[in-house]
Amino acid sequence: MGSVSMAVLCFIPLVFLSSCLSVMAKQTYIVHMKQQDKPFSFSNHHDWYSAQLQALPSATPDSLLYTYTTAYHGFAASLDPDQADMLRRSDAVLDVYEETVYTLHTTRTPGFLGLDTESGLWAGHNAQDLDQASYDVVIGVLDTGVWPESKSFDDTGMPAIPARWRGECESGPDFSPSLCNRKLIGARSFSKGYQMASGGGYLKKPKEAESPRDRDGHGTHTASTAAGSHVGNASLLGYASGTARGMANHARVASYKVCWSIGCFASDILAAIESAISDGVDVLSLSLGGGSAPYHHDSIAIGAFSAMERGIFVSCSAGNSGPRRFSLANEAPWIMTVGAGTLDRDFPAFAQLGNKKQHTGVSLYSGQGMGNKPVGLVYNKGSNSSSNMCLTGSLEPSLVRGKVVVCDRGINARVEKGAVVRDAGGIGMILANTAESGEELVADSHLLPAVAVGRKTGDLIREYVMSDPNPTAVLSFGGTVLDVQPSPVVAAFSSRGPNLVAPQILKPDVIGPGVNILAAWSEAIGPTGLEKDTRKTQFNIMSGNFPPTA
Repeated sequence: MGSVSMAVLCFIPLVFLSSCLSVMAKQTYIVHMKQQDKPFSFSNHHDWYSAQLQALPSATPDSLLYTYTTAYHGFAASLDPDQADMLRRSDAVLDVYEETVYTLHTTRTPGFLGLDTESGLWAGHNAQDLDQASYDVVIGVLDTGVWPESKSFDDTGMPAIPARWRGECESGPDFSPSLCNRKLIGARSFSKGYQMASGGGYLKKPKEAESPRDRDGHGTHTASTAAGSHVGNASLLGYASGTARGMANHARVASYKVCWSIGCFASDILAAIESAISDGVDVLSLSLGGGSAPYHHDSIAIGAFSAMERGIFVSCSAGNSGPRRFSLANEAPWIMTVGAGTLDRDFPAFAQLGNKKQHTGVSLYSGQGMGNKPVGLVYNKGSNSSSNMCLTGSLEPSLVRGKVVVCDRGINARVEKGAVVRDAGGIGMILANTAESGEELVADSHLLPAVAVGRKTGDLIREYVMSDPNPTAVLSFGGTVLDVQPSPVVAAFSSRGPNLVAPQILKPDVIGPGVNILAAWSEAIGPTGLEKDTRKTQFNIMSGNFPPTA
């Protein structure tokens, strides 16, 4: 009897395990159908696709996530590998492929590009005619959503929304349709692919409410870079102060939220492109990518092709994986692939060492300074081998308290390193590049006094700390400097070719300003994006391939 009971007890967990494995095996697949093969017995493609799914073993009514009829002919569904194989064998199916998870590619710009400061248009053209034309341009931005209260989406002086516009401003738990206006004319969210990947549990988290509201900041920054209204006295905590405006500041914005906390899912992106085409956008901006893939398995390329066929211009970021070769995303010839370059603006900061040497770097630190009194400077002071990287928990508080800490760049986020130093009791940080990051400098709004320096300078500072018996440093900050030369220069992080899918096609097509760009920001998150950053700002300075894409 005991052995029987034990066998039953062992069997029960195995049943649960088997059930869990079965559920875990399901994932999102995108199915390309032969449109012309729809039987006459079905009044529409949605019913046909549903019937295809219900004919599969172990199918459930909620398996169908999206039906595509504009950007694509097919559907996205939650399937296990066996069900996907069965669909592949169907004569009505062209292709079945697993969903791709794409990633986001994270004032001064119009003048630097030679745009007229009043109209936001190129000098030498009839401003009145071009202004009138741009009022009717609708830019669809596929990203993390939008912060509609931003002044960059103020619609003062804008005419009525074009009658051809068919989009909508959807309602959500933290988003009202009344937040849209003549500037922000549409806002939607697409999350079924994300829900499937996250097990449907994300709605329990306040930050992931199913609505177009931007809780990340990336989408608001991109949308305002593309078409933000004039906003005077804009800055990030005093940096880059001036008038902020988008490149096409009279154009309209339609926001399509497709990116969530763990990524941007192909099924959601394809659904958003389909919606944007039907809504009537003129331009699509996607500052995201998933690396190189055959065009017929690349949902962005597929959706962009359908948009291009309908006269919609599609701009996508090249990626932030440079400077290595073959690091491009979005290589399709019908997409304008945009790399990132520098502006003629910088944010200098200085590290004065105890050996009388002063080194220049960059920083957006805006808090209280360190004063002029030198303090101890330390490097690689922790309980494990990762203390030089300033990873979480790697620093020994008794060795860094009250000191400036040198941290090697890499692995964790630059701003996170500063938070690690602060939590361990450090009062400042020198963020030193390594061979991998070279001389590229990116300014960050750190939580403590911090200066980022290039590899060569970093080597000199590390050598000083290791050789001097009592190394010291004082950090200071130089604000905003203009007319920096040479500029533009291709950013080190900007992805490079050659094009892996079609080597004969040169990519990226163009570069645009993508380093230290000031634009609107979500007030749901601090400028560093860290949870412990409680600062709120209406504008933020960011670098990546997303500003030039906009």
